[in-house]
Amino acid sequence: MNAHKDPDMRAHRDKATAYPGGGGERPRAGGGRIETVATPAGQARITWHDAKKAHTVLALGHGAGGGIEARDLRALAGAMPAEGVSVALVEQPWRVAGKKVAPAPRTLDAAWNALWPALALPGLPVIAGGRSAGARVACRTAGELGARAVLALSFPLHPPGKPDRSRADELTGVELPVLVVQGGRDPFGRPAEFPRGTSLVEVAWGDHGFALPKSAAVSEDEAMGVITGAVARWIGGGTPG
Repeated sequence: MNAHKDPDMRAHRDKATAYPGGGGERPRAGGGRIETVATPAGQARITWHDAKKAHTVLALGHGAGGGIEARDLRALAGAMPAEGVSVALVEQPWRVAGKKVAPAPRTLDAAWNALWPALALPGLPVIAGGRSAGARVACRTAGELGARAVLALSFPLHPPGKPDRSRADELTGVELPVLVVQGGRDPFGRPAEFPRGTSLVEVAWGDHGFALPKSAAVSEDEAMGVITGAVARWIGGGTPG
């Protein structure tokens, strides 16, 4: 997949909360600039990690059990700008508000839909993505929003121990390029369980959060390198694996 060869996708920004200095944006300690966006579910927050000469935006939502501090999201935010990809880490309103339980899928989708114009404002192709529940949101909404492709990190194919409750239709229903990056020990769906034909990169020994056991033959840095390298090759038009 070569995202930067596609026509521009342009949209208008939703009104953001104003901060001193204007523009609804402010720098964030540790890197990235913050933008807040009003949605029907409350204020969402986008932390931008900008490429100097960006050709693509990679928008990543978090899961239901954590936020944008997840190791895979941090790794991509750190690595992809050097590849010409601006990374937008999206925090759903329930996380911004400090709540501990995620709302229903329709509420997550509505918030993502509402903040999408802010992601598309740079006029670049946008890849919709996320980890776990965030990957499901991206799959369900990407086509309608005009995303270029979908990146699904730790896609929760089924609840742990319940393979009969498959969510495979959310993946197979996406009529865009999709890349799944999955831990080899993920209880929400191991790589071999995914439908035939799924473009998938396995992170050996990784669990749902890509954490590794002490017995793993690779380090966490090496595992994160598998993820960032695969995504960079995929966006650049090469083979991810």
